[in-house]
This record gives sequence, structure tokens and C-alpha cells, in this order.
Amino acid sequence: MAKKTRGKGEDTELRQLALELEQHLTAIRQQIRRPVEAEFAKGGLTGPQRSVMQALFQSDGRSLKELTAQVGLAHSTVSGIVDRLEKRGLIERKPNLNDRRHTRIIVSGEVREFMEKRYPVIAAHPLFDVLRAAEANERNAIVKGIKTLRRLLDKQH
Repeated sequence: MAKKTRGKGEDTELRQLALELEQHLTAIRQQIRRPVEAEFAKGGLTGPQRSVMQALFQSDGRSLKELTAQVGLAHSTVSGIVDRLEKRGLIERKPNLNDRRHTRIIVSGEVREFMEKRYPVIAAHPLFDVLRAAEANERNAIVKGIKTLRRLLDKQH
């Protein structure tokens, strides 16, 4: 299928439309993330601590060396973070069954349960509230528009 040639004016309009769309998507993302960010703020974790927690949650555990490489911080910094998170009960050190000199660092059962059960509810809550308040035709238009945008982006890449 041949691409339709566009004039300079149409390209300018499309760039403005793309910028406007990107701004709307950014604002939507921020509003959706607000309850999640508020919940995480209750935990009082620093940015580096959150990076370590995220890396550990997305794995079945890491050695200190692996964790250091993944988060891109100094070994001593990650070691201190791990010590502090362990004292708070957010992570655990488990002996490596293949080599007892090394340990695997994992998130605690409580953290894993929160992330698997509570987090999805918190993350979906703003959308749930909006969809509940919307008319059926508005809900359908939202879903259709988002699916169309995703399909077109997927096709592009």
C-alpha cells in the first residue's frame, strides 16, 4: 500500500496533534500513578531503595553483585541499601543452596503479597472510578481509541 504524500502544512498539523496527544497521555499517566505514588510514599523509600526493591521484585532473587550491576550503583551503596531494607523487613537474605558462602536477596513475603494483590487494585482504582462514572458510549470510545492507538504504534514498530 503506497503512502500518501503530505504537504508541509499537514505535517505541521500532525506534529502539533502528536505533541498535544503526548501531553494528554503524560497527564493521564500522572493522574493514574498518583495513588500508587502516594502508597509508595507511605513506605518512605528513597529513589535508590525503590530501584533495588523493583529489581528484586522482578526477579527470583539476586546476589549483591548482580543487584549492584542491575541498578547501576556502587557496591557499597547497594550493600548499605540492602542492610537498611533488611532491617525494615522488606527484603530477606537466603543462603544460596549451591554455594553457602553466597546469599540471594529476595523481597519479603509481605512485600510480594502486597505487590501481587494490593498493588494491582491501587493501580487500577483511578481508571475504575472514571469508567464507573462514564456512560457506556464513553467507555466504548475510550477503549476503541486506546486500542486503535496501540495497534497503530505496534504496527509502526
